[in-house]
Amino acid sequence: MDDKKIKYRVEHDFLGDKQIPDECYYGVQTLRAKENFSISMITIRHFPELIESLAMIKEAAAMANRDLGELDPQKAAFIIDACKEVRTGKFNSQFIVDMVQGGAGTSTNMNANEVIANRALELAGHPKGDYEFIHPNDNVNKAQSTNDVYPTAVKMAFVLYNKKLTKALEDLIDAFRQKAQEFKGIIKMGRTQLQDAVPMTLGQEFNGWANSLQEEIGRLKQNVDMCLFVNMGGTAIGTGIAADPKYSPLCINYLREISGLDIKPAADFIEATSDTSCYVMYSDAVKCLAIKLSKICNDLRLLSSGPRTGINEINLPAMQPGSSIMPGKVNPVIPEVVNQVAFKTIGNNLTVTLAAEAGQLELNVMESVIVFSMFESVEMMMNAMQTLRDKCILGITANEKHCKDLVYGSIGIITALLPYIGYEICSETARKAMETGKSVYDLLIEGNYLPKDQLDELLKPENMTQPHAVPKHLVN
Repeated sequence: MDDKKIKYRVEHDFLGDKQIPDECYYGVQTLRAKENFSISMITIRHFPELIESLAMIKEAAAMANRDLGELDPQKAAFIIDACKEVRTGKFNSQFIVDMVQGGAGTSTNMNANEVIANRALELAGHPKGDYEFIHPNDNVNKAQSTNDVYPTAVKMAFVLYNKKLTKALEDLIDAFRQKAQEFKGIIKMGRTQLQDAVPMTLGQEFNGWANSLQEEIGRLKQNVDMCLFVNMGGTAIGTGIAADPKYSPLCINYLREISGLDIKPAADFIEATSDTSCYVMYSDAVKCLAIKLSKICNDLRLLSSGPRTGINEINLPAMQPGSSIMPGKVNPVIPEVVNQVAFKTIGNNLTVTLAAEAGQLELNVMESVIVFSMFESVEMMMNAMQTLRDKCILGITANEKHCKDLVYGSIGIITALLPYIGYEICSETARKAMETGKSVYDLLIEGNYLPKDQLDELLKPENMTQPHAVPKHLVN
């Protein structure tokens, strides 16, 4: 657009005047923040749950201040209506502040205050910037400080994001369970320390992965529930300065009603204003999930390795050519990208840990990098799990004959015979098998340790892959 055709309004703060494009709903403090913080190049609008949470807080605050007679009912009505519109995402494009910022979130809070104030002014029939009628600080931010608004909004956003994260996780678990059912009759070799161990079914392996991930749903919920305790009404450092004594419980009650979340007041607002332990705990839960996902993806890459010279028990869906020079090569690109997301999540967790430790006295000014790191991890993990499910797990096929051949050609099946012929005979047979290249089965027949029909019975897949009682007359 030609700059000459852009209309501007002039806004001021205590640093001076600035021209704001008249079409913009943000104001002077937001513009200063945009100019100051070109850091991550990821703005607040990238995380709509944070914007929604900020708007819910401003709506609850307006309602509480109205009820207490601290805010003109007519002005409160316009602010509340503006907040409801912001909650829908209608003004997300106006949230232009970088996620990583100095000032402990003040720029984020003022971005919300200014957008809501200017939309409320429009609804009231006033031009943007007419702050004598509705002011971003005096009205929208009344009885609030960045130091209670920002952490409360962040905590609410994590609770909202966690619902999406656990949904993606549940969908992934369901895919693993589908494959566990599909592969329940396929016998394969289990491995410990990358060496042949004992037989199992491919279904058992997939079900084990599903159960491992299932545990993380409870851990995520337990840890994110710590975010339900907020310091709204604590204002600057938790003492509640510039707020009516009745404001905090009233605001929190309205916030609970508006959000549908079980939000509660923190036991100590001074402690809650400076403490960031709930972020650390939730970040740890996300990291734990990342570690498990990465381990599973390592397993998938190993089991599909080859295909001619590796384990090759399963086939991952071929998603793209694997090399610019080697024709026919197909790489496990989906597990590989999930591995990398896990590494990034683990690194972000360290950032959260260091930033939480860096808090000083009554505030932690490093919250913005904590928030950005955690939002990034959660969003990448959601995308990674959906990609893993849709582009990998659901399309996996098994090489059933190859799996079975590896089992019956292995030395590991000797373990199934321990209760019947004892450790010494098993050990000697295993040694001979390694030295001669003969199969355990053939050596046992040659040694006449067990009748062929009994050996065949004992080496059935169902007898090697689950507990079963040993008849007393067969115990060595």
